[in-house]
Amino acid sequence: MSVMNKFMNFFGLQEEEEIVERERVAQNQQQEEQEVETSPFEARKQTTKANNVVSIHSQKNIRVILHEPRSYDEAQEIADHLKNRRSVVVNLQRVRHDIAVRIVDFLGGTVYALGGGISKLGPNIFLCTPDSVEIQGTISEMLTEESDYKKMR
Repeated sequence: MSVMNKFMNFFGLQEEEEIVERERVAQNQQQEEQEVETSPFEARKQTTKANNVVSIHSQKNIRVILHEPRSYDEAQEIADHLKNRRSVVVNLQRVRHDIAVRIVDFLGGTVYALGGGISKLGPNIFLCTPDSVEIQGTISEMLTEESDYKKMR
């Protein structure tokens, strides 16, 4: 009971049953507000558990960015895309080898900090993904396959 309710009850202005009923109503409203404040992810998770239906259009505007940096300074732009949860395909064929190594090191650190992943797609081409994207499978390098094939003959 609040101090005001006790005061009013003392002077006979209000019955104790009314106070208890008001407190119950207030508690019910608080519980309803807490239930309403569930995140969309939790609501979708609860719905999915209830009837095993998953919306195909659960994510809006998934983008994959293609980036071909010409200097080390552009690595920060790529990192910003990753921070905004966008996947980035990075083509490093137009930069010198030493700069390409620095860019890959920077992006590797960025991806690690964000919990994402980085995969090599081809010579000097990399796929950097945020934690919301899972990469499955591997792409083997052609040179490795050719040398293995020659060894078998």
